[in-house]
Amino acid sequence: MDDQPKHLIIAKLNDLLRKQHIGGQVLVTVGVQSLEQTQLNQLLTDIAQVDDFSDKGNDPYSEHDFGKVDFGGERYFWKIDYYDKRLTFASPDPSDPAVTERVMTIMRADEY
Repeated sequence: MDDQPKHLIIAKLNDLLRKQHIGGQVLVTVGVQSLEQTQLNQLLTDIAQVDDFSDKGNDPYSEHDFGKVDFGGERYFWKIDYYDKRLTFASPDPSDPAVTERVMTIMRADEY
């Protein structure tokens, strides 16, 4: 196992999902589904490029599990949750990909 603090491992795994869609699932709400494909692609690119997690109100544990972007005159949120591999309960250890299924949900702010 990595000798890094767990929150750094979790942040790296969350960044991998957010930036490359690797290591979990990406879900979008109805409001996001209504975007044209080119708009959705740009929104995903904008989310992938987020690198400022200095707002401790949004990232209190330094896990990079929540963020917001403004796109097309709307504010969008994304949130990463940690489940067990069967998607039934919370993950017993979000820093361990062998027991964790990450789910990133992207939504318009008014859908939160």
